[in-house]
Amino acid sequence: MSDNLPHVAVLLAAYNGTAVLEEQLLSILQQQDVTVSIFISVDLSTDDSYQWCCHFAKNHPNIIVLPYGQRFGGAAANFYRLIMEVDFTHFDYVAFSDQDDKWLADKLLTACGRCEQDHFDAYSSNVLAFWEDGRELLINKASPQRQYDYLFEAAGPGCSYVLRTQPMLLFKDLLSAQWQQAHLIILHDWFIYAFFRAKGLRWFIDPEYKVLYRQHDKNQVGIHKGWQANLKRLKLLQKGWCKQQVLSISDLVGGHTLDLHSRLTIIRNISQLRRRFRDRCLLFFIALVGLY
Repeated sequence: MSDNLPHVAVLLAAYNGTAVLEEQLLSILQQQDVTVSIFISVDLSTDDSYQWCCHFAKNHPNIIVLPYGQRFGGAAANFYRLIMEVDFTHFDYVAFSDQDDKWLADKLLTACGRCEQDHFDAYSSNVLAFWEDGRELLINKASPQRQYDYLFEAAGPGCSYVLRTQPMLLFKDLLSAQWQQAHLIILHDWFIYAFFRAKGLRWFIDPEYKVLYRQHDKNQVGIHKGWQANLKRLKLLQKGWCKQQVLSISDLVGGHTLDLHSRLTIIRNISQLRRRFRDRCLLFFIALVGLY
């Protein structure tokens, strides 16, 4: 790249997003003191998201819309497509974007600056969840990292991630080599955090929020609050989904010697498996009663 500003490839996954895409894209285009290129992949939609993105891109040469027509069925598969098809070799950083959030103007500048100043390989931040009725809630993911937390949780929402290019090229190689198995993992942000940490790369979780994280009925993940979210978690535990995700991620990223099939291993190593004390207590209970 020709200037001294950090160059960031922003990978944006979209689906039925005509009502919210413009606000998010403008917040990315208005990032301070960085150069951005935005690559958009639109999942097969029932609205005019693809046509809208193409029209918007005509007035913004740094927006590239990938070919349309595939049905991904979820954000992770859409982001995996972006990672595989976008050539970000000559960028300094790669960032992920949902279609419906809003970025603070210094999000990318703060992330790149922190990585450069303190030699981090990846950055994420807290986010401020907001609802259309005016409610707001800080989502705090910045508890101190534990030795193996990456096997049981992400660093936070993927929309806050900013990652150095070189390790992301290694992640792309892993995706290419393990394409079918990688698609068993439906939380791309967890997978990527695990990959970086398992490789011994340094990850900074910023206690300040840099993303306004929109909440609505169609959130694929959201903030997991309330009795309905807790009931959904319980059903996933009973079906063995959570353990399957842990084992799939562990198998793909390696970097440890824990026997994650064993409940006893979970109990013995509980202090190193989640960042928050409350989450460690919950995981301990889940393992103790046999839900893991």
